[in-house]
Amino acid sequence: MLSRNALVVVADGHTATLFRNRARHGLELEQTRSLSQKDFADAELESESSRDVDEAAFASGLADFLNDLVLRGKADEVAVIADPTTLGTMRKKYHKELQQRLAKEIAKTLTGADAGSVQRALS
Repeated sequence: MLSRNALVVVADGHTATLFRNRARHGLELEQTRSLSQKDFADAELESESSRDVDEAAFASGLADFLNDLVLRGKADEVAVIADPTTLGTMRKKYHKELQQRLAKEIAKTLTGADAGSVQRALS
């Protein structure tokens, strides 16, 4: 089971939703932030890139974002739920510190799902 205040990230190649576990015991997710390709986009690449390049760039940017959170002490425990392609790209960019704090990874597309659906996937 995830600890209180654990970070849960639900992502695909275009968007990510961040949740925090607010329960002392068990799982009670609260959405805290949404990220899109614009949060990690490189303006020069954006105009000429293909969909696959955009998705890989987003996954890479999201991994960098999570690495930064962990290294700054903003996330002690992390769970990632992402479609298999996005998850594969993100794994290549995980910092060792993030790898140590990963409580769970699930290769599944759940973007746009409500907190209840995400909680069920984590159970």
